[in-house]
Amino acid sequence: MSNPQQKEKAEVFRKLHTEGDVLLLANVWDVASARIVEDAGFPAIATSSAGIAFAQGFPDGQKIPPERMLTVIADIARAVNVPVTADVEAGYGSKPEDAARTARGVIEAGAVGMNFEDATGDPARPLFELQEQVERIHAIREQGKSLGVPLVINARTDVYLLQIGEATTRYGEALRRLSAYRDARADCLFVPGLVDIATIRQFVADLNCPVNILAVPSSPSVAELKGAGVRRISLGSGPMRAAMGLLRRLATEVAMDGTYSFLRDAPSHAEMNKLMERN
Repeated sequence: MSNPQQKEKAEVFRKLHTEGDVLLLANVWDVASARIVEDAGFPAIATSSAGIAFAQGFPDGQKIPPERMLTVIADIARAVNVPVTADVEAGYGSKPEDAARTARGVIEAGAVGMNFEDATGDPARPLFELQEQVERIHAIREQGKSLGVPLVINARTDVYLLQIGEATTRYGEALRRLSAYRDARADCLFVPGLVDIATIRQFVADLNCPVNILAVPSSPSVAELKGAGVRRISLGSGPMRAAMGLLRRLATEVAMDGTYSFLRDAPSHAEMNKLMERN
């Protein structure tokens, strides 16, 4: 894909955060899952870093080699026509140049968006210092500019997901971080681990910027989140884990009961062939 085409896709993807209906993203982990989601009518494809890692035989948390993650992202981007946004965890390194290198890899893979989190993976220092993270976001933005592809940055804080600090202090700390990421020119702000609708509504009001919520079984409905002003709803590794849950139930049924009822929802062989043969 040429840079002009990527630039156009990036601009289309950015507009999905501010115009029209709420942006729904059913995260994928390989070409087959990406084509199924695209075929269902989704306007963009988001990868799941955990989903890709699990499918490649690695635990989540920046354990997969970056080049392997980027190879799968490239396969997905080549396989679909809609914009692709890539979850690349915390950028595979602690320095701004590491974040810039990962952003370059995302662009070279054909993606036009980038999830970027502030979790370090170190229990002694679970989050990057705020200024560190701001500098890393700046490096991503500059890399996109230099390559002619204005990456859509979804800046994530894990204050709620990792339950950092006392519950009473989390809102203030998450708001401080997300406000700084917004001011560093992130396009969307991601708060996984948050399910309380009143708190979500308050973030939307205080940030005055597109907000992304991770949907889990206990989350408010799409209609409720839309009513609260949320602009982007993603499913993270949920779809991949749900697929694995179905496989586990199917395997258990065959082994224990000798029946195959869980195969009923499977796309036909012809349907899958048709999806894979599409240009």
